[in-house]
Amino acid sequence: MKKPTLMVGAGALALLVVAVGLSLRPGSDPVAAQQPAPVSNPAASGPAVARLGNQQIDLMELKTVLASLPVESREQLRGNRGALETWIRSRLAQKAVLEQADAQGWRQRQDVEQQTRAAAEQIVFRDYMLSVSQVPADYPSAAELQQAYDSGKSQWVTPALYRVSQIFLAVNDPQAVDSVRRQAQELSRRAQAAPNEFAALATQFSQDTDSAARAGDSGMQPLQQLVPEVRSAVSRLKVGAVSDVVQSAAGFHVLKLTGQQPARTATLDELRERLTQALRAQRQEQIAKAYLEGMLNTATLSIDGAELNKVLE
Repeated sequence: MKKPTLMVGAGALALLVVAVGLSLRPGSDPVAAQQPAPVSNPAASGPAVARLGNQQIDLMELKTVLASLPVESREQLRGNRGALETWIRSRLAQKAVLEQADAQGWRQRQDVEQQTRAAAEQIVFRDYMLSVSQVPADYPSAAELQQAYDSGKSQWVTPALYRVSQIFLAVNDPQAVDSVRRQAQELSRRAQAAPNEFAALATQFSQDTDSAARAGDSGMQPLQQLVPEVRSAVSRLKVGAVSDVVQSAAGFHVLKLTGQQPARTATLDELRERLTQALRAQRQEQIAKAYLEGMLNTATLSIDGAELNKVLE
């Protein structure tokens, strides 16, 4: 059975996009992206949380991983036991593979040593550049933040939002299309005659279990998040009205528009934290670029064209 959802994609549409050249730091996966590089099995530094053969993850290692994450990601991971255990299994598997590689002298391979040196250089370079490109704590000022907000105001418009409830009937058998349509038409007729009973009808009859558990409510969404057939029907409804039967690829929908919020421009207070982060990231990039350019200006730069051509031949 196709997923009986009103939405094209999962999750609510983001309410703003930081634009006009301001770049946010990329988000981090709470487990995979920031885990430390595999190392050989160290001496135990605390009680073992998990073991695999000769390898273990001790309490200190796990605490270090959690401490390295952003607060929000750390709290999400603390509340997701499955994700945490998945990371533990992956980490132990990495350690076991590394143990085998060490037994075969893999670290001493010339190509591996070259890659290790290159990686170490990148780590040192990145860490040092972060240290010399620190942004003042009071940046941006209130005036600078206001200026950035005003210059990108056209980007802060959030779309109109619609709060929709539905009764969904799935079509699992092509031979049953007509009978399911008749059932949906009867539910639409009953709901149109008594809109206040829509929630009870959705709870009793809707086969979209997620929304049925909320009396049919699918939450506030922009039209773009709705499947085309539903989008068209919702755009014609007035708040409180119930639609005729709407057929989509998944089945039949009876819809009720329970609320609507017009398009609007997000306020500076709503954007303050993300816009501040974007401005600070942009300023740090500017400081780092100026530092590198300054390094090039401290001595005479020469490029031997003839030798360079040998490389390119």
